[in-house]
Amino acid sequence: MKNSHSSLATLSLAALGVVYGDIGTSPLYTLNTIFTAGVHPVPLNPQNLLGILSLIFWSLLVVVCIKYVTFIMRADNHGEGGIMALLALALSRTPENGQYRHALLLMGIFGAALFYGDGAITPAISVLSAVEGLQVASPLFKSFVIPITLVIVFFLFVFQRKGTARVGAMFGPVMLVWFFIIGLLGILGIRQNPQILAALNPLHALHFMLDNRTIGFLALGGVVLSLTGAEALYADMGHFGRKPITLAWYGLVLPALLLNYFGQGALLLTNPKAIDNPFYLLAPAWALYPMILVSTAATVIASQSVISGAFSMTAQAIKLGYSPRMETLHTSEMEQGQIYVPGINWTLMVAVVALILGFKSSANLATAYGLAVSGTMLMTTVLANTVFRRLWHWGLLRGGMLIAGLMTVDVSFFSANLAKISDGGWLPLTLGLGLFILMTTWKRGRVLLAQRMRKESIGLDAFVNGLTSTSCARVPGTAVFLTANPEGVPHALLHTMNHMKTLHERIIILAVRTQDIPRVPDEQRMTLEALPNNFYRATVHFGFMEEPHIPGVLFQQSHLPLQEMDTVFILSRESLIPQVGSEMPLWREKLFIAMFRNAGSAIPYFKLPPNKVVEIGAQVLL
Repeated sequence: MKNSHSSLATLSLAALGVVYGDIGTSPLYTLNTIFTAGVHPVPLNPQNLLGILSLIFWSLLVVVCIKYVTFIMRADNHGEGGIMALLALALSRTPENGQYRHALLLMGIFGAALFYGDGAITPAISVLSAVEGLQVASPLFKSFVIPITLVIVFFLFVFQRKGTARVGAMFGPVMLVWFFIIGLLGILGIRQNPQILAALNPLHALHFMLDNRTIGFLALGGVVLSLTGAEALYADMGHFGRKPITLAWYGLVLPALLLNYFGQGALLLTNPKAIDNPFYLLAPAWALYPMILVSTAATVIASQSVISGAFSMTAQAIKLGYSPRMETLHTSEMEQGQIYVPGINWTLMVAVVALILGFKSSANLATAYGLAVSGTMLMTTVLANTVFRRLWHWGLLRGGMLIAGLMTVDVSFFSANLAKISDGGWLPLTLGLGLFILMTTWKRGRVLLAQRMRKESIGLDAFVNGLTSTSCARVPGTAVFLTANPEGVPHALLHTMNHMKTLHERIIILAVRTQDIPRVPDEQRMTLEALPNNFYRATVHFGFMEEPHIPGVLFQQSHLPLQEMDTVFILSRESLIPQVGSEMPLWREKLFIAMFRNAGSAIPYFKLPPNKVVEIGAQVLL
């Protein structure tokens, strides 16, 4: 029992550093953004301040406590969370064909695409808001804020190659200190003006919305900034489990956040001019520079968590067929989930630098921030609705009322942020739409390519049965032909026969399938069917969280007398040719072909030994 408590405490501490970095640093900029940024900032007066704090308090309770902690985190896909895992879970309970499944698929992909917008904005706004504390210390530092921020961001992305394994152990303790400090500062602020606690009454939120209809609605676009990072509770559930994340939330994170927000509110009741930077002005003057250091460390951790999440999201998208293969490096020999995707890393760095140089302040960036966050939350609720009804079999009264309430909240936040499109909200929306087009184009293109290949292929059973001893010579060894269609003869096999007039004595036609579950049990890993003339049809199954390793499965689980030295892997390398009048518009065909040409090689992705691989080209009319 003691060990289980110790393990729970350790996991909860680790969750502080990985899960709560983003939402934990939101007090740096939330109130300042609501009352000063955008075209329609909220006028700062006691009534509006109580209303905004009441909205923040009840938003945290409804969205994080009720939606994510109580319900969404129960919708795990064999222990894994995140919008891609939720999409796979929802699709597993939806008929293969139909408009509803297609709509779910599109919304899930769009939510995932918006996550990358969050991944670009979070490092920019969080690090910038921390460094802006130097302006509070002295106006002389104002011209140094952006250069210092850029240097921190540069090293943040450069060190991604090292992985989080070496410094991950420090994340939890640093964030523990962070939450303790911001909670303590909040208490000091509340002691100076305890009447700020009146904002706990939801009537203040209601009166604010009724008295300031237009501005009140638009203010929701700023209130949602207090929820940034809530999706991480669900996305990182597979790393820590539900209990440690829940314990960390209720035991430290939520109390510290609420204390700090209310402490800032108490300060603003006393000194409205502190709105320039209420977070740093809440601290005593002697503690300002230490606070800047701790804040910078916390925002770097928050950025690290989001960047790592982008890597994990990309790996899941590749395995589920929504992204081309990319170079993926594992940064830890102990933890499978710690990966580094160079293409995503450098793309994000360019985007972050452009955001910092373009928006120049955290207040300006905050106007662009909420759309990606609220959009992803909305898509999560839509997918969860399918899980509640079709997997959990919740009726209209139970599931309908819950989803209706959550949808009302999510649609309100998303709609309010749509009003900020001209102020910068266009940025994550454009990025999300661009990635949505890329992901759907890749998925559709792969389906069409598979259909073309299937139409042009010869049935494997008929081919094998028709082989005779005089068809071609058989040479010693084993040839493994990787194919997407195990029912047909791979083009590479036909080319081998036609040009080389030989076949290996043992032929394995092998297909790889990714399941809608995180990990496939070993007993279900491989199916093997013996065919005439020493042919075998094999299918290897992996979960979307697993690392495909074909040789390891083939040599250890096939139960065939295979020798690594006598085994060769033969792959087809297709050259795609676009055509007018296809099932995809010509521009999408060309886009798919460009993505296809630049996709990562199957050799490192499937862990094939390079000196045992033969690639044979073929032209395919798309």
